[in-house]
Amino acid sequence: MSHEDKTILRPFISVLVTLVVIAFVFYFIADIVTSDMDSGGDRQRARIEGNIKPVGQVNVGSAPAGGAATEAVAAAGPRSGDQVYNASCLACHSTGVAGAPKVGDQASWAPRAAKGLDSLLATAVSGLNAMPPKGTCADCSDEELKAAIEYMLSQSGY
Repeated sequence: MSHEDKTILRPFISVLVTLVVIAFVFYFIADIVTSDMDSGGDRQRARIEGNIKPVGQVNVGSAPAGGAATEAVAAAGPRSGDQVYNASCLACHSTGVAGAPKVGDQASWAPRAAKGLDSLLATAVSGLNAMPPKGTCADCSDEELKAAIEYMLSQSGY
């Protein structure tokens, strides 16, 4: 090796060794800093699991899903027609969305009232056109739907 090669090689090796030493120092510092986080990992995992836990249950079988909310609704008894209307029917039947007859509009309710309450209940239970079965009150009983229909009819002059 010539003297010129040694002159270039010596600083190059010095810089390379210095960079390797710095890399090891950073690695060990990072290892020390993050080793404290391993004990907090359980807390973080618990927070993540709490954030992604299910908020409800789906009943796909014959047994009810249960839970406190179901028991509270069952204990409260059937809702009145006014309550069902305000909770589930108001959105469409107050504005006439998708052809829904507006409450209070006697002309639009006349042909429906002529069909009778049982026919209107059957239509409400099965759905019609844009209205899904049971409207937007999937948890309503037939009695509650009947009460809501009677309420809408009474408010429309029938």
